[in-house]
Amino acid sequence: MRRVLILGGTAEARALAAALAGRPGLHVVSSLAGRVSRPRLPVGEVREGGFGGAEGLAAWLLAEHIDALVDATHPFAARMSASAAAASAATGVPLLVLRRPGWREGPDDRWRRVASLHEAAALLTPGARVFLTTGRRSLPLFTGLPGVWLLARSVDPPEPPVPAHVHVLLDRGPYTVEGERALIRERRLDVLVTKDSGGELTTAKLTAARELGLPVVMVDRPPLPDGVRLTGTVAQAADWAADWAGGPQG
Repeated sequence: MRRVLILGGTAEARALAAALAGRPGLHVVSSLAGRVSRPRLPVGEVREGGFGGAEGLAAWLLAEHIDALVDATHPFAARMSASAAAASAATGVPLLVLRRPGWREGPDDRWRRVASLHEAAALLTPGARVFLTTGRRSLPLFTGLPGVWLLARSVDPPEPPVPAHVHVLLDRGPYTVEGERALIRERRLDVLVTKDSGGELTTAKLTAARELGLPVVMVDRPPLPDGVRLTGTVAQAADWAADWAGGPQG
């Protein structure tokens, strides 16, 4: 039995686990970092919790006799992707990065692309009513902005205390354009701040912003480690993992 480790937590990781589960001779282990309560679990064996950095992951790959490694983490999980690349280089276990394509701006969109969350926060001016969808861990970067009101949406609640000018909305996609449009209007939001996560689960907010003429501050993805293999489709990742787990390929 050949063994494949998927670093997961995304819809693509769950789809990949399902695609590989039916292939003969493969045993799939999906690893979840444990940062979200009540995560959606993939089929097959699931490991929760961190590895202890690149060295810990490398040791685990060798101890568990892993034959192929797929990094299907969130596009902004830069630390985990760096650890995966370093562990692959140290152990010789082949690595593929599975990343959903990023969002692309249309002619009617009003996007301002920035390189970091800090840069996004610096663009917000007093009086702004902000729709913030960058995750609960980024909230402290935005809470100290004078005169800025925040509607911060996340799956899990942020660490307390939450300032009075911040309203936390706990919700999980997929979302609808109608729902996003109504939310923007009801809360009188005038700017959307988000990360270029890509995918269909949360794209409705971008459509609603376009329809309502709302400006969008879009945080670009961090770069991938040098030299890694990359694919944007689950089917290609499934074929690659099955081939490599089955033996060295050219």
